[in-house]
Amino acid sequence: MGALGNGGFWWKFPPRGLRFGSRRSRSSSSSNGSDHPINGGGSNFNFPLKPATTAASLALAGDTIAQIRDGYKLLDRTDSKNKDVMSALLSNYDWLRALRMASYGFFLYGPGSHAWYQYLDHRLPKPTFGNLSMKVLLNQIVLGPCVIAVAFAWNNLWQGKLSQLPAMYQKDALPTLLYGFRFWIPISVLNFWFVFFHVF
Repeated sequence: MGALGNGGFWWKFPPRGLRFGSRRSRSSSSSNGSDHPINGGGSNFNFPLKPATTAASLALAGDTIAQIRDGYKLLDRTDSKNKDVMSALLSNYDWLRALRMASYGFFLYGPGSHAWYQYLDHRLPKPTFGNLSMKVLLNQIVLGPCVIAVAFAWNNLWQGKLSQLPAMYQKDALPTLLYGFRFWIPISVLNFWFVFFHVF
């Protein structure tokens, strides 16, 4: 874990070119009273709130879309003319599942992916085609399997089904990863291309 930055939790890895809690920031922060750990003054605990909140929101939205899509497939077509379709879809909405996915995004995926992308930027900082290709490749062969493994474990943990996790990995992990490549490879290319050529 130490390879990802400062030998600790993922969210301790500072952004490239910026050291949290440096002498300069400490001296200026102590004079205005912002040395409190939440403000990031003298503490090494810098939880990435914005990436965590963004990931939680996207996980919640994605799960909501998936639940509505699945509910729509099961909706009785003859009945749907006589009642409000949306209320029928939301009547079977699984709030606990949605909360599980949002909490996964907030506590695990948001901070973890934030640290991962900082690490990639730190190791492959130059905007070259080779670095872009390497980031996309590493994203798929390192981050992808980690995300799937943790997401499965998180859901099974909260459902009390950890004993079923090995069988789930054997049955569903590889198909999920391969299916995800169709979406995540183009998204990764666009993401890294935009960051490389529009931010630097």
